[in-house]
Amino acid sequence: MLFRYFAREILTTSAFVLAALLALFGFFDLIKELDDLGRGNYRLTAMIAYVLLSLPSHAHVLMPAAGLIGTLFALARMSEQSELTVMRSSGMSMNQLALNVAGAGIVVALATTVVGEFVAPYAEDAAKSLRLKATTSIVAREFRSGFWVKDDRSFVNIQDVTADTTLLNMKIYEFDASYRLTAISRAEKGIYEGRNRWSLANVELTRFEGERAILERLPKATWNSVLTPDILSVLKIVPERMSVMNLASYIDHLRDNRQKTTRYEIALWQKVLYPVAAIVMMVLAIPFAIQPQRAAGTGAKIVLGILLGLGFHFAGRLFSHVGLLNDWPSMLSAGLPTAIFLAIAAAGIAQAERR
Repeated sequence: MLFRYFAREILTTSAFVLAALLALFGFFDLIKELDDLGRGNYRLTAMIAYVLLSLPSHAHVLMPAAGLIGTLFALARMSEQSELTVMRSSGMSMNQLALNVAGAGIVVALATTVVGEFVAPYAEDAAKSLRLKATTSIVAREFRSGFWVKDDRSFVNIQDVTADTTLLNMKIYEFDASYRLTAISRAEKGIYEGRNRWSLANVELTRFEGERAILERLPKATWNSVLTPDILSVLKIVPERMSVMNLASYIDHLRDNRQKTTRYEIALWQKVLYPVAAIVMMVLAIPFAIQPQRAAGTGAKIVLGILLGLGFHFAGRLFSHVGLLNDWPSMLSAGLPTAIFLAIAAAGIAQAERR
């Protein structure tokens, strides 16, 4: 019965906090998208649909912070109304309180997993496709074999795109007005030179003339395309937004092609550990929420929760970048922030138990 009471109070408050945060982030997204309103077929309905489809990705990122703030608020309210004092006087230890909060945290962790694995990646892909189709005439999708882009009467396959939007291992299939294949170009690398012009390196051009196939090898060639680095940045889903299954599949693909996988491995471990982080963040709220009333009011504790959530978010980004630069083990880079905050939570609960 006691667990059900804690779970109801914490989860209800966390749901309200998550809804408020999503409304705030959705409002910011709407403001950001106003600059492109009217571009191509990007009308108000398409813009609202894009923002709504982006919300699951925000929800996945915000759930641990919402759980933390919701737990802080719920426990602080119980503390102000002396409910926690009565419970502790009746024999409930801090460890038992932590177990009750962690039980509610498991629900948040499961919701985080479901949204992160089965909702956010597909909603993110749908949002990017909707925006791309509305603002440009390009049709494009990302598969395990790379990016496939329809550019006028050409189909382009790009194996990979680097951080500086250099194209690697690309093929261009050109068709005539009757949809007959006229040429296939293979290029090792493509670098954007501006004004919709790409410089291709180490090109193999196969032209089909009647029943003949003519092969040319060129050290350099120029490719004119409506494809730009800005469009590529929209197409490419960052590793942190991919599902665990897609990440694992893509890591295997990179290994098969002898490419570096560290960034994707860190993202994979972050995705695996993120639900655990939600539980840790909620347990972390306990020592801060049950401070004496004179120490801080409920509003101050909510601000503290926001700061702790931001601290966890930036710590995750910091350790992932440091681990990537120093070639740390992927699990260590992804798990250090969670381990640090778990240690802080354990120390805080032990100190509160001694008071």
